[in-house]
Amino acid sequence: MGFFVGLLFGLFAGLAIVVLFVRSENSRSNLRTKLATTVAAFARMTVEDSRKILPAEFYPSWVVFSQRQKLTWLNQHLTKIWPYVDEAASDLIKASVEPVLEQYRPVILSSLKFSKFTLGAVAPQFTGVSILEDGADSVIMELEMQWDANSNIVLAIKTYLGVSLPVQVKDIGFTGVFRLIFKPLVNEFPCFGAVCYSLRKKKKLDFTLKVIGGDISTIPGLADAIESTIRDAIEDSIMWPVRKIIPILPGDYSDLELKPVGMLEVKLIQARDLTNKDIIGKSDPYAVLFVRPLPDRTKKSKIINNDLNPIWNEHYEFIIEDATTQHLVVRIYDDEGVQASEFIGCAQVLLSELEPGKVKDVWLNLVKDLEIQRDSKYRGQVHLELLYCPFGMENSFTNPCSSDFSMTSLERVLKNGANGTDDIENEKAVTHKKREIIIRGVLSVTVITAEDLPIVDLMGKADPYVVLTMKKSELKNKTRVVNDSLNPVWNQTFDFVVEDGLHDMLILEVWDHDTFGKDYMGRCILTLTRVILEGEYKDCMPLEGAKSGKLNINLKWMPQPIFRDS
Repeated sequence: MGFFVGLLFGLFAGLAIVVLFVRSENSRSNLRTKLATTVAAFARMTVEDSRKILPAEFYPSWVVFSQRQKLTWLNQHLTKIWPYVDEAASDLIKASVEPVLEQYRPVILSSLKFSKFTLGAVAPQFTGVSILEDGADSVIMELEMQWDANSNIVLAIKTYLGVSLPVQVKDIGFTGVFRLIFKPLVNEFPCFGAVCYSLRKKKKLDFTLKVIGGDISTIPGLADAIESTIRDAIEDSIMWPVRKIIPILPGDYSDLELKPVGMLEVKLIQARDLTNKDIIGKSDPYAVLFVRPLPDRTKKSKIINNDLNPIWNEHYEFIIEDATTQHLVVRIYDDEGVQASEFIGCAQVLLSELEPGKVKDVWLNLVKDLEIQRDSKYRGQVHLELLYCPFGMENSFTNPCSSDFSMTSLERVLKNGANGTDDIENEKAVTHKKREIIIRGVLSVTVITAEDLPIVDLMGKADPYVVLTMKKSELKNKTRVVNDSLNPVWNQTFDFVVEDGLHDMLILEVWDHDTFGKDYMGRCILTLTRVILEGEYKDCMPLEGAKSGKLNINLKWMPQPIFRDS
């Protein structure tokens, strides 16, 4: 009996093991099939498919999606013909660059010319090419180039003291993107009328300077002056939007030349939470702003001593030649007196992100490098107000002032039917009678409420009030004190007579009233541009310098424009 029971148990166990094994094999086979299908699908994926599945922010910084195609065939041909290119191009480059070097010649030098100029035996390598879409009458090609040159470039330098020095430019390393524009397209061979070329992007430019038979450091500041001259010459002669035009077919190609297309007005308002570069005390920050980094187009703010939250409230204007590709760069430094300034951080704004004729108020995070943003350290923020005005732009803002007088771009926005080109011509025509428009008026400020103010009293409450200050005129007012409240209600209105609205600002500081003093709770800083343009608006402003808190205000502008001789 026991034998039969054991036999039956064994049969059932064996059958169960066989069934489980078969099912396991089928499951593994299905998994292998699905895996093979998935691998095949990944093999068929394109770059665009990858970008749709996983957004760019999830990729590490070293992963780059490029639309550029390889140019191995071009590099092979260029290597063969490079000796002939070197001989043909060296004299041409020398003749075109020398006048620009002379234009930016340092004041300590009496002469700066080439005594030798050859491109060397190493040909540049083109690492990629891309075609850009830009209408039907042109073809735009961008070539990415890398060049570790062994050029033989010698500068003949003479100082006002009569000292002559042969300075060699060596160890040149360059990486950048060249842009070629074939325009206009015609029905005559070679099917385009002219070629424009320009250096679209300069990713890297390194070189060393060496006095032949001597040491360049014997003359203090000479190396830095020559290096700055070379970089300025490159920027002014070939960096986009500057372009060189080569006519292929007879015709008028003046529309391809570099021309101003608009004006960018920048109001540098303030910065906050800047990194402290000083061991004793605080940094002395100032800002440098530019669209094109040329000496005559770079703006520098005043220095604010011993302050990590400086307020500048300064205005600048920049000529724009290409709003689609140019950008505004802001660099913040710590002034060190006679020593070199120490870099704090930088930021940039793409002009393509600005809506023409509309004021944009932005806070920008400062970074160490605009090209390689791997540094996550917080360096502070800078506050800008931006307005881009294309020449010839019509707008709906009215201003009773006549167009015969000089105005800034921001003032032109206030004028109905503003035309930037006409304004510039008018400025030249009335230089003998130049007057400045002052945006004068009455600013009405209603402090409505505050929300979620930080706790400063031991009992978990506060006794807040607001101090209102016009920065330029230093006029002040303050609200009543609201006891034991972190969400006070004031509903108080104050009027300020503003003599120069475009260059003034309103500061609202929230304080906690104590019997034997007061505690600072936070502040809001406002320019008057928006209220001048809109007439009246209500806003909820976060408190700066506080962990929490908002201020609800209403601003109204009643204009009384006047004129002032300048």
